[in-house]
Amino acid sequence: MASKVWILDTETKGTGANVVPLEKIQRRRPSEPERLYVPPRPRPKPPPAPVPKEPHRFKVVDLMTREVLAEDVDARTTVEVLGGVRSIVDINVYVWRPDRQDWRLLPLEDKRALWEFRSRPE
Repeated sequence: MASKVWILDTETKGTGANVVPLEKIQRRRPSEPERLYVPPRPRPKPPPAPVPKEPHRFKVVDLMTREVLAEDVDARTTVEVLGGVRSIVDINVYVWRPDRQDWRLLPLEDKRALWEFRSRPE
Protein backbone atom coordinates (compact mmCIF):
# COMPACT_ATOMS: atom_id res chain seq x y z
CA MET A 1 0.00 0.00 0.00
CA ALA A 2 1.38 3.31 -1.02
CA SER A 3 1.40 6.02 1.55
CA LYS A 4 -0.22 9.34 0.87
CA VAL A 5 1.56 12.62 1.32
CA TRP A 6 -0.49 15.11 3.22
CA ILE A 7 0.02 18.86 3.25
CA LEU A 8 -1.46 21.83 5.03
CA ASP A 9 -3.80 23.72 2.65
CA THR A 10 -3.79 27.38 3.67
CA GLU A 11 -5.80 28.66 0.70
CA THR A 12 -9.07 28.25 2.52
CA LYS A 13 -11.40 31.14 3.08
CA GLY A 14 -11.57 32.15 6.66
CA THR A 15 -9.03 31.78 9.39
CA GLY A 16 -8.44 28.04 9.38
CA ALA A 17 -6.39 25.64 7.28
CA ASN A 18 -7.00 22.02 6.33
CA VAL A 19 -4.75 18.99 5.97
CA VAL A 20 -5.39 17.51 2.50
CA PRO A 21 -3.72 14.91 0.27
CA LEU A 22 -1.04 16.29 -2.05
CA GLU A 23 -2.84 14.93 -5.13
CA LYS A 24 -5.84 17.16 -4.43
CA ILE A 25 -3.67 20.26 -4.48
CA GLN A 26 -1.84 19.21 -7.62
CA ARG A 27 -5.11 18.70 -9.48
CA ARG A 28 -6.21 22.26 -8.90
CA ARG A 29 -5.60 24.72 -11.66
CA PRO A 30 -3.04 27.32 -10.76
CA SER A 31 -4.93 30.34 -9.57
CA GLU A 32 -4.47 33.67 -11.28
CA PRO A 33 -2.32 36.07 -9.39
CA GLU A 34 -4.24 38.70 -7.52
CA ARG A 35 -4.42 42.01 -9.28
CA LEU A 36 -2.74 44.68 -7.31
CA TYR A 37 -4.86 47.79 -6.75
CA VAL A 38 -2.94 51.04 -6.60
CA PRO A 39 -5.15 53.93 -5.57
CA PRO A 40 -4.66 57.17 -7.51
CA ARG A 41 -2.61 59.89 -5.89
CA PRO A 42 -4.77 62.21 -3.86
CA ARG A 43 -5.43 65.55 -5.46
CA PRO A 44 -3.97 68.41 -3.48
CA LYS A 45 -6.64 70.34 -1.64
CA PRO A 46 -7.04 73.88 -2.83
CA PRO A 47 -5.81 76.38 -0.26
CA PRO A 48 -8.59 77.96 1.76
CA ALA A 49 -9.80 81.28 0.48
CA PRO A 50 -8.10 84.10 2.35
CA VAL A 51 -10.29 85.80 4.87
CA PRO A 52 -10.62 89.45 3.90
CA LYS A 53 -9.02 91.70 6.47
CA GLU A 54 -11.16 94.24 8.19
CA PRO A 55 -10.05 97.82 7.78
CA HIS A 56 -8.11 99.21 10.72
CA ARG A 57 -10.16 101.01 13.34
CA PHE A 58 -8.56 103.80 15.38
CA LYS A 59 -9.07 105.66 18.62
CA VAL A 60 -7.50 109.09 19.21
CA VAL A 61 -7.08 110.32 22.81
CA ASP A 62 -5.91 113.79 23.92
CA LEU A 63 -3.00 113.34 26.37
CA MET A 64 -3.67 116.43 28.47
CA THR A 65 -7.41 116.02 29.06
CA ARG A 66 -7.67 112.24 28.40
CA GLU A 67 -10.63 113.14 26.21
CA VAL A 68 -11.41 110.67 23.46
CA LEU A 69 -11.34 112.74 20.25
CA ALA A 70 -12.44 109.84 18.03
CA GLU A 71 -13.18 106.18 18.66
CA ASP A 72 -13.76 103.27 16.29
CA VAL A 73 -13.10 105.37 13.19
CA ASP A 74 -11.40 104.53 9.91
CA ALA A 75 -8.02 105.87 8.78
CA ARG A 76 -9.48 108.74 6.76
CA THR A 77 -11.46 110.05 9.74
CA THR A 78 -8.44 109.58 11.99
CA VAL A 79 -6.33 111.72 9.65
CA GLU A 80 -9.07 114.39 9.67
CA VAL A 81 -9.09 114.40 13.50
CA LEU A 82 -5.29 114.71 13.53
CA GLY A 83 -5.66 117.79 11.34
CA GLY A 84 -7.13 119.66 14.33
CA VAL A 85 -4.34 118.64 16.73
CA ARG A 86 -1.47 121.07 17.44
CA SER A 87 1.36 118.53 17.91
CA ILE A 88 1.95 114.82 17.47
CA VAL A 89 2.97 114.56 21.13
CA ASP A 90 -0.42 115.88 22.30
CA ILE A 91 -2.28 112.71 21.38
CA ASN A 92 -2.19 108.93 21.63
CA VAL A 93 -3.48 106.86 18.73
CA TYR A 94 -4.72 103.33 19.32
CA VAL A 95 -5.61 100.63 16.79
CA TRP A 96 -8.28 97.98 17.37
CA ARG A 97 -6.98 94.39 17.57
CA PRO A 98 -9.88 92.09 16.62
CA ASP A 99 -7.92 88.95 17.58
CA ARG A 100 -7.51 90.22 21.15
CA GLN A 101 -10.61 92.38 21.27
CA ASP A 102 -8.72 95.38 22.68
CA TRP A 103 -7.00 98.62 21.71
CA ARG A 104 -3.23 98.66 21.11
CA LEU A 105 -1.21 101.86 21.33
CA LEU A 106 0.38 102.66 17.99
CA PRO A 107 4.18 102.92 18.01
CA LEU A 108 5.57 106.40 17.33
CA GLU A 109 6.67 105.57 13.77
CA ASP A 110 3.15 104.40 12.86
CA LYS A 111 1.64 107.45 14.52
CA ARG A 112 4.05 109.62 12.47
CA ALA A 113 2.91 107.90 9.28
CA LEU A 114 -0.70 108.88 10.03
CA TRP A 115 0.48 112.36 11.02
CA GLU A 116 2.18 112.81 7.63
CA PHE A 117 -1.11 112.22 5.82
CA ARG A 118 -2.91 115.04 7.65
CA SER A 119 -1.08 117.76 5.75
CA ARG A 120 -1.31 116.20 2.27
CA PRO A 121 -3.82 117.70 -0.12
CA GLU A 122 -6.42 115.21 -1.39
